[in-house]
Amino acid sequence: MSVDMSVWNGRIDAGEGDLARRWHQLARPYAAGLEPGVGIVGFVCDEGVRRNQGRVGAAAGSTAIRKALANLAWHQALPLCDAGDVACADGDLDAAQARLAEQVRRLRADGHFPLVLGGGHETAYGTWRGLAAAHPDKVIGIVNFDAHFDLREAAEATSGTPFAQIAADCAQAGRPFHYLCLGVAEPSNTQALFARARALGVKWTLDSDMTLDTLSTVRSAMMAFVDQVDIVYLTIDLDVLPASVMPAVSAPAAMGVALPVVEALVRRLAESGKLAAADLVELNPAFDIDSHGAKTAARLAWSIGRHLKQA
Repeated sequence: MSVDMSVWNGRIDAGEGDLARRWHQLARPYAAGLEPGVGIVGFVCDEGVRRNQGRVGAAAGSTAIRKALANLAWHQALPLCDAGDVACADGDLDAAQARLAEQVRRLRADGHFPLVLGGGHETAYGTWRGLAAAHPDKVIGIVNFDAHFDLREAAEATSGTPFAQIAADCAQAGRPFHYLCLGVAEPSNTQALFARARALGVKWTLDSDMTLDTLSTVRSAMMAFVDQVDIVYLTIDLDVLPASVMPAVSAPAAMGVALPVVEALVRRLAESGKLAAADLVELNPAFDIDSHGAKTAARLAWSIGRHLKQA
């Protein structure tokens, strides 16, 4: 897969030496034999959003996040490579998710931490399939920061079905389905979705119960979930954040969860030693304001890389 590295550019403070480096100066194209580190891959797709009757444009999200990451200060310990993009240009979502899964599996096989930049939340099914293929004997826990369960039942895959698809795959393979959804907005999820979550044994915390005052309690519950699994897949749907912070999504949140709360929990997951893959999804640059959304997404990606103790 060819990799376009032109997006990795920015300020250079040559007079201040190596300690003044930024992400664009450390990024390398993915190739066999690289020292294991963080491997970025983009999922250029919003076919799932279109099918889910959302605002399309998330296909441009991965490039926007890379651009916002490029000029951030480098404090990471692990090296960085870019494995390019997996695109869904023909509307064949299943095939695109299969290609993403293979890229995630390959990165894990080479010892890298896959950091996938979506794309709609249909990204999640591809990321999970790749991680599951790389670790067939591991118990995987899914931690999803999201205003929505994304457990819809539909005739075809959409951005609202990925965790229902994962649950079905787990049932077919005799694999446990461990799913924690943090930031659920009760007005945005029907009673049917809550019933389905209960039937599948999903754990969740409502957005109204995730504040700085309750952070310690939520963090303890999250880590109790993590303790029950071998490795963790983290997926961040950016619509979990308040619309004032993250307007650039298909479904902006009326309330949302404050960025400091989300980042603190993401940092704890990165530090746990169990995090094996992550993705950030639903950024839609068409609705961004002065790149606020892209910068916020980049901040979360930066935090994962900064604190990662790879599984």
